[in-house]
Amino acid sequence: MKCYLNKGAFLNRQNPTFDAADMQQVITLANEVIGSGRYSLANNYFDNLAYNNDVIGTENIFTQQNGPGLSTIRGGNAAFCHWAPTLHYHQMPSGWNGFATTGEFYDLFEATDTRRGMAYDGVTDVTGTRVGFLIGQQFNKDGVALKDRKGNNLAFTRDLKLQEAGTDLEIKGIRVVKYPPDMVTDGGHNSNNASNDWVFFRLADVMLMKAEAQLRTNAAGAGLLVVNQLRVKRGATPLAALTLDNLLDERGREMYWEGWRRQDLIRFGKFLEPWDLKPNDDPRNLLFPIPVNDLAVNPNLKQNPGY
Repeated sequence: MKCYLNKGAFLNRQNPTFDAADMQQVITLANEVIGSGRYSLANNYFDNLAYNNDVIGTENIFTQQNGPGLSTIRGGNAAFCHWAPTLHYHQMPSGWNGFATTGEFYDLFEATDTRRGMAYDGVTDVTGTRVGFLIGQQFNKDGVALKDRKGNNLAFTRDLKLQEAGTDLEIKGIRVVKYPPDMVTDGGHNSNNASNDWVFFRLADVMLMKAEAQLRTNAAGAGLLVVNQLRVKRGATPLAALTLDNLLDERGREMYWEGWRRQDLIRFGKFLEPWDLKPNDDPRNLLFPIPVNDLAVNPNLKQNPGY
């Protein structure tokens, strides 16, 4: 499905095209997955990414096993590396106070949309840390307000202005906790022993790819039914109509922090456009550079334009 859907973007990243036969193949393959009866939308969105998601992640189609002893084989624990970089030093688990998202993206979510964040059993009751987007004052498990390292309230801000100095650098930006920290296997130690399996493909992505293929073949009504089935499950208001713009937004709401955004933006023709903190982009960035070592050992390779 991914290959057929992105085929036109692979051939021409600046002006992707979408062949009707390719889109029909996306729909056909989606129906095979959906019709298999093996997968269902999770009652709790974050169960798909929890420490025991191999058991309770009802949407997960293809994952990488994680857990004690596997990190040396895998080269690190991908799930742990998605909460440790974003959480503050004084949160539990203690993090590196780095990754954040923008208020512009946060505003794409309705307040009722469960994907925006919630308290999560086994995490929030043990640590005080919620899952999803963390904005405003943060608390420990006893409801005590946390402080940053300078004694200021640990209240994450909507603003994320990287150039500004000052006393509030530790609280800039809305934090993202997509994978609930493993407080059972790993004990919240932020180590490579976390058992959350890394998710490559899950049912919601299949549904959104099917809806996109339907939209691109003049079957927007059918695609709308698929998208609204997903939105209702997540507690969001059904859409009145399906367009390329609101479908791209929906993919952002559903798939954030799961590694698909760059590919989606290129396919939708949006990657070079400016957004919060990002100016107009150079078209060369539609492709990555080929590493110098690979060029040196293979004379048939030519460096991509602009590098």
